[in-house]
Amino acid sequence: MGMVFLRRLSRWQAESQREQIADIHNASYRDAYGEAPLERQDFIRRLTDHDVQQEDFDLLLASDPALVGAAYGYRVERDSAWWQEFEDVPVEIDELAGSRQVFVVAELMVIPSRRRERVASRMLSDLLARATPQVALALLEPGDTVARTAYQSWNWTKTGQLTPHDAPPKEVWSTTRAA
Repeated sequence: MGMVFLRRLSRWQAESQREQIADIHNASYRDAYGEAPLERQDFIRRLTDHDVQQEDFDLLLASDPALVGAAYGYRVERDSAWWQEFEDVPVEIDELAGSRQVFVVAELMVIPSRRRERVASRMLSDLLARATPQVALALLEPGDTVARTAYQSWNWTKTGQLTPHDAPPKEVWSTTRAA
């Protein structure tokens, strides 16, 4: 296991490497929590039809030279399609979204054999440094103890939940940028 390098991809590059990113997704979530991860084609559809299309989309890949992780996210606005997916958005988060100060970490994935090597923390730090949001959010499945443990170790806090239309609630974890 060699040194892990990070590289940023454009929207077009992310779409062209969707199969490899889906491989990372499948490997990362295979045993992450009680529920099965998104099916491969559902993940690819969400990545290309929704996530990559978001304004300020940003994606990092980690490799050694084989791909070992991926992280991506985007800024969200109060009137965006992303907010429309949820019921009962907390007021304080909704207000920050009105001024484009909320960045959503849509995915943070590291293959199991490379966990505990700071790959995820490096990707997350680089992703947020470029985005410079006032608040960053991550939505976690309630049973995902691997993700919960990681976000806790990075001093993120559970700040509530968002309920997607026609789906179970997601835990909202957040961090704020120091002023």
